[in-house]
Amino acid sequence: MSEQPHSTSAVRQDIPEMPAPRVQERRAVGMPGLPFLLLALLVIAAGIALVAAGAGQNGGTAAALVTAGLLVVAVACVTLFGLTQVAPGQARVCQLFGRYQGTIRQDGLRWVNPFTSRRRISTRLRNQETAVLKVNDAYGNPIELAAVVVWQVKDTAQAVFEVDNYARFVSIQTDTAVRHIATHYPYDSHDSTGLSLRENSAEITEQLSAEIAARVESAGVKIIESRFTHLAYAPEIASAMLQRQQAGAIVAARSTIVDGAVGMVESALSRIAEQGIVELDEERKASMVSNLLVVLCGERAAQPVLNTGTLYA
Repeated sequence: MSEQPHSTSAVRQDIPEMPAPRVQERRAVGMPGLPFLLLALLVIAAGIALVAAGAGQNGGTAAALVTAGLLVVAVACVTLFGLTQVAPGQARVCQLFGRYQGTIRQDGLRWVNPFTSRRRISTRLRNQETAVLKVNDAYGNPIELAAVVVWQVKDTAQAVFEVDNYARFVSIQTDTAVRHIATHYPYDSHDSTGLSLRENSAEITEQLSAEIAARVESAGVKIIESRFTHLAYAPEIASAMLQRQQAGAIVAARSTIVDGAVGMVESALSRIAEQGIVELDEERKASMVSNLLVVLCGERAAQPVLNTGTLYA
């Protein structure tokens, strides 16, 4: 059996299999920042007190007290560098000498190892809108389309370590998926069983979301929704395709009119025969059918003609 250009299974088979992520997000080891800040201030105050006490002494005792006080103050100041502010909708990815230590997701003031580097990353919802892309649909017709994708960082470790720039990665993969989906479906379907971009956008955008999700999963990104924001034939064939759509609409309308007219003529002949209004032979039936079809299918109002003779005159 030949494969249709709009086959859903073909689209799913063409989705690339991304490599498995090598790192996964975990919670960073730390503690609430405000209690630690108060504790550090108390330690600094104690160190200053030692320095002040040493200044009032003489000899080796004074030097020892001053040294101990300065050492306590220095250690407390270093530990203060571990304080980190985390706003709602943000996270901090912590690294110690190149090794991933964990992620801080809890908002507020937190304390972690002061020697770690902390990279800020947004976990808010984002919109990614593609430019207007020009591609060929399943029938080879050039079309223009654009889409918007709502996404969010789900795994901060993968977003930071699996790709160079996760935002740019999502942008490029979104464009690639939109182009790929567009080549598997026609703008307008010529049969009633096939999917088309214009008439079945809801079903196709579901497949678009699934393909984008598969492409960016290794980057720790979750796809919330995708929608087409622009869909049209390319300017060079837009006029011809508009005439084709108009012709199709006219043919469909004429077909409906003819079906209705035939039904009305059949009903009229049946009622005349049942009620015995007049007895019609085959020639009179043919003439009546012809006249009724002209009246019902004509674009202009019919002009009545008074016949004073007979059909056989």
